Amino acid sequence: MAGAGGGGCPAGGNDLQWCFSQVKGAVDEDVAEADVISTVEFSHSGDLLATGDKGGRVVIFQREQENKSRPHSRGEYNVYSTFQSHEPEFDYLKSLEIEEKINKIRWLPQQGAARFLLSTNDKTIKLWKISERDKRAEGYNLKDEDGRLRDPLRITALRVPILKPMDLMVEASPRRIFANAHTYHINSISVNSDHETYLSADDLRINLWHLEITDRSFNIVDIKPANMEELTEVITAAEFHPHQCNVLVYSSSKGTIRLCDMRSSALCDRHSKFFEEPEDPSSRSFFSEIISSVSDVKFSHSGRYMMTRDYLSVKVWDLNMESRPVETHQVHEYLRSKLCSLYENDCIFDKFECCWNGSDRMVERVQYFKL
Repeated sequence: MAGAGGGGCPAGGNDLQWCFSQVKGAVDEDVAEADVISTVEFSHSGDLLATGDKGGRVVIFQREQENKSRPHSRGEYNVYSTFQSHEPEFDYLKSLEIEEKINKIRWLPQQGAARFLLSTNDKTIKLWKISERDKRAEGYNLKDEDGRLRDPLRITALRVPILKPMDLMVEASPRRIFANAHTYHINSISVNSDHETYLSADDLRINLWHLEITDRSFNIVDIKPANMEELTEVITAAEFHPHQCNVLVYSSSKGTIRLCDMRSSALCDRHSKFFEEPEDPSSRSFFSEIISSVSDVKFSHSGRYMMTRDYLSVKVWDLNMESRPVETHQVHEYLRSKLCSLYENDCIFDKFECCWNGSDRMVERVQYFKL
């Protein structure tokens, strides 16, 4: 796992610098395709880090307690749980293979001892329960200690089962499976602030789900034209507002962002706000439309701002100003002269994510390392 951006280890004052932390997995050039990480997601507390890979596995890392001898050091992350989230499937109606690769992971806010997360591949979303068990019951009346059933005629006394300590066991169990609602590949899932619903988005549609209902969802955004030859853009990312359960945004391959209010209508075919930065005609090129495609959009924790990520920049928008971003951070500017080569090897279509730090004062983004 590797990344770079506007966050890292303290360097004195308010400045931050990147520093090496740790490596997970074998440091080897011969890495199996199934072991390549496809998505990462921190829990709300930051104590757990979930990673999904192209092999359909979810590996959860847990942050160790800080060392008392080094109070300012950051705790390392060690493996907490590993489970197979998705398996390869085949759609016989369309004669298509459905990859097991995990596209997105989203944690639900913790409300009890157990934790819950959503994981999705191209077609199917699953709700997983992550729970711990460090005690086991012994002294059953109808079973022996090895689990075999006892002869009822030989039971002469009533035993009260007792709990005894055992080695910590972390169990991941599927609680819900949400399937058969997307024709195209799912690119986003986002949990609503009401903690009861979530959205899932593919290239042309956004659906609203209830966490307790698996057999139906509500289509709230549909940009599919009557004639597919008239298609000019696709949905690239979508997210709910962190505090207003009726507000969501979605970005497009044209570099635009639409804010929708579900109170206005059941189908959000008309957006409430439209965010787009005017293009500079002098800088337009053959690659302009490709590199302007927004690959990720994130609300700030306060809900006042949102951040968008395209190929060469990160932009911060004020929700009250639609005409242009309030900040623009160039990320891959040194690649502007190499766009032709990147187009030939398809690297220009790579997708990058972004996120806010806990105080909304800094933005963090994944980028290429310049070697």
